[in-house]
Amino acid sequence: MKKILVLHTGGTISMQADRDGQVHASSQNPMNHVGVDLADLDLTVLDFLNLPSPHITTHEMLLLYRKIKETQGQFDGVVITHGTDTLEETAYFLDTMAVPDIPIVLTGAMRSSNELGSDGVYNYLSALRVVSHPRSQDKGVLVVMNDEIHAAKYVTKTHTTNVSTFQTPTHGPLGIIMKQDILYFKTAEPRVRFDLEKIEGTVPIVKAYAGMGGDGIISFLNPSNIQGVVIEALGAGNLPPKAAEELRHLTEQGLPVVLVSRCFNGIAEPVYAYEGGGVKLQEEGVMFVKELNAQKARLKLLIAINAGLKGQDLKDYIEG
Repeated sequence: MKKILVLHTGGTISMQADRDGQVHASSQNPMNHVGVDLADLDLTVLDFLNLPSPHITTHEMLLLYRKIKETQGQFDGVVITHGTDTLEETAYFLDTMAVPDIPIVLTGAMRSSNELGSDGVYNYLSALRVVSHPRSQDKGVLVVMNDEIHAAKYVTKTHTTNVSTFQTPTHGPLGIIMKQDILYFKTAEPRVRFDLEKIEGTVPIVKAYAGMGGDGIISFLNPSNIQGVVIEALGAGNLPPKAAEELRHLTEQGLPVVLVSRCFNGIAEPVYAYEGGGVKLQEEGVMFVKELNAQKARLKLLIAINAGLKGQDLKDYIEG
């Protein structure tokens, strides 16, 4: 008998739509009334939070981490139901923490419980199947949606309303959910884990665009008010010349600057050596993150700063 901890946190999976099609939070979580017909599962279910996912902050992510950590040794796996807007960020955050070595699965829904074609119950039961499967061990934190299993590090929400919104660019999913079994065809990469008691600081995300620079968007960033910045750069990792010049003022003051690409697929890397190109940016201290999107790169930098990483240690972790 496998003992599974279920932590409900709110989101569309726990909401209901009214006659006008507007979705509202519900005082009664419909997932608590789902009949779980899975053999050998002993569920402990907690309504841990009841928040729309845009209300989730690193504070709530840390609360989830602490709850999972304090139950170490009591459960064989954890399922978290979560709103989809920030689900990938919570998943990545937990995947970077020193969680117990048990399967941890996040899931959610794109359609509320009383909408036609609601996917919440199916995704919830799929998550329970995955978390209790022996092959889910040592895969890191997982996201289960729409019959697919994704790694927390790479998965992202790609569509506003489609039930197949969660995809993994470049790599594809780690595995799929079959009618009778679960198939993994990839393994998760090893990860550095941190045990944080608190997480503080401000790391904004700035998206690059044609003609950027000279309009103050980067210059408005004051190193005395922020702890770092993520730049969502063009292409392989480039910026317009004036934007690169503004960014240089920040790196010269010692502010950690992390760069990702605004492209959906591919890896940011220093290739171009012209003014504003990635080669020049890296020479000026900008750190390139491999394969993370901007929102996860922000968390990675914030976690690293709170873990006390500085100088070369910070660079090695961010670029590793």
